[in-house]
Amino acid sequence: MQRIEFSLMQQTIQRALQKAGLDDESARICARIHTESSCDGISSHGLNRVARFVDYVRKGWVNIHAKPELEKSLGAIAIYNGNRGIGITNALFAVGKAMEMAKEQGVGIVALKNSSHWMRGGSYGWYAAERGMAAICWTNTESCMPAWGGKNTRIGNNPFVMAVPRAKGPIVLDMAMSQYSYGKLQVTRLKNEKLPFPGGYDKDGHLTDEPGPIEASMRILPTGYWKGSGLAIVLDAMAALLSAGSPTHEIDKIGEGSCTGASQIFMVFDPSQLGGAEFTNRMADGVAEYVNQSEPAENSRDVRYPGQTAALNRQENLRLGIPADEAVWDEVMQLAE
Repeated sequence: MQRIEFSLMQQTIQRALQKAGLDDESARICARIHTESSCDGISSHGLNRVARFVDYVRKGWVNIHAKPELEKSLGAIAIYNGNRGIGITNALFAVGKAMEMAKEQGVGIVALKNSSHWMRGGSYGWYAAERGMAAICWTNTESCMPAWGGKNTRIGNNPFVMAVPRAKGPIVLDMAMSQYSYGKLQVTRLKNEKLPFPGGYDKDGHLTDEPGPIEASMRILPTGYWKGSGLAIVLDAMAALLSAGSPTHEIDKIGEGSCTGASQIFMVFDPSQLGGAEFTNRMADGVAEYVNQSEPAENSRDVRYPGQTAALNRQENLRLGIPADEAVWDEVMQLAE
């Protein structure tokens, strides 16, 4: 594992995306999001996703020239068609619109149909929270996980994000409905490591902490067993309902890679119009500090609130360089040549 300076990684990814046909502004924005994700310790949805995205562009699965189009406006909620455009720029557009609406009326909801993979969902929670807004966002996906009690894939892992603004650093939850995302499985496998806890079943139905057999069987374990399975199902249905878009079983029929045609929701709230900025910071500080003051369990590190590890990773990696798998970095550099 080597370390790459932030600006070098961003510039290299940007060149790779420009080579793939993205305009300069889209390439710059996407490169920044990919690099920030890796810097925060989420390389699975940062540097590691660049080559796959380029492959999707070359296959025509992502329309790099498309922009979101307004289909319906109902006051606090607006529905946009993403036209299978670039997932990152579509999502930033959507959360930005929701923030504009929230500034006017306290809450704004943008439902985005027919988009593509938004990469790290947490990016949009951080984006809102760092600008003083609270956010709830989620996306559906193609089927990549069995429903609880099932053997074959029928539900998505449907990443879910909640973000609370805080002057000392936002509280940001970013989680898939599977115990581990497929990106996390890949990263762990590339390191020749095992998962911290069992993450799914092998082809013979045995629970395992080996990432490779889980990737092969696609029998990834839902977060909280039947609870994560249930959440995945209702997140899928609600995303499709609010956006008048495609649920998982219809995304499966598209068959053009991960999340092509996805339905995504961006809910933003303006705390300054609710309890006010002083209350928000005092409340969020209290929540974070109370969690941090927990007595660590046996063989445990310090106890952290959601988003704290990402913030610590960011500080370290900005100072030392961003960890990058050598084969993955070499592939991206080749795409940039």
